[in-house]
Amino acid sequence: MSAVTASHLTLGFGLPVSGGWATPGSVAAVARRAEELGYASLWSFQRVLVPADEDYGPQYRSVLDPVVALGFAAAVTERPRLGVATICTPYFPAAILAKQLATVDVLCRGRLDVGLGSGWAPHEFAAVGASLARRGAQTEEFVAALRALWADDPVEFHGEFTDVPPARMLPKPVQRPAPPILLGGTADVALRRVGRIADGWLSSSRQDLRAISAAIGTVHAAAAEAGRDPATLRIVTRGVVRLGEDVRDDAGRRGLTGSAEAVRDDLGRLHEAGVTEVFLDLNFVPRESRACRWWRRRAAGAP
Repeated sequence: MSAVTASHLTLGFGLPVSGGWATPGSVAAVARRAEELGYASLWSFQRVLVPADEDYGPQYRSVLDPVVALGFAAAVTERPRLGVATICTPYFPAAILAKQLATVDVLCRGRLDVGLGSGWAPHEFAAVGASLARRGAQTEEFVAALRALWADDPVEFHGEFTDVPPARMLPKPVQRPAPPILLGGTADVALRRVGRIADGWLSSSRQDLRAISAAIGTVHAAAAEAGRDPATLRIVTRGVVRLGEDVRDDAGRRGLTGSAEAVRDDLGRLHEAGVTEVFLDLNFVPRESRACRWWRRRAAGAP
């Protein structure tokens, strides 16, 4: 599987940021090898904590901080874009996250993609003192606040959740006027928000890829209604690949599972549906050892 398909679907790779393979050596090795193989992007994700009496799955039990992981990957790569899918905006003051992300963009020389989400885990909202009820409104304002803070000095922003008096904030991101901001979300209101204000959409690990065209249609329709060109939006999908494992449900085979040929065909169908980029994420493979074996095969040049 090449890093870019014949139809120019961009392929990226999820950094090993979850579980036992999330070590300094693994992050560096995977980042370097993915760059050598021609993958166009590397991705992290966020999970702050999990409840003691509830199992969210092995992929969430131990997760590196996403911004720190991208900074680490920036030091060992030169070409791939570095993205996070996603950071929960209600967990941060806008000025703090703007500073962290601008720093990563400086350190990676302008390769950062900023993925933001509204969050869904009640225990995390409680732990950081954020409001679960207002998360959608806060995410929308957060996008505007980031762009204001990254604009030319002096900066200023006044909103319901963020209030920045006239100030100077340096360094600015390398990418001007701002790094691309992609939004996650599956509800209709979240998809329409993407079309109105974001540079693209990030689908979740739970997205049924066989039905992704409907969500993309909602994003594109909202963009057109807002007077924006839908073709300029990036549609980025997390690809939970299970190579050699034919996973089925009542609707048939799940996307990106089975033989290498079946996975290639799925990638082509995703592109036809409007997806512009898929990043293959082994952090979400049920058995971590299988993910490690898959990566070792790819690193050795196996199909």
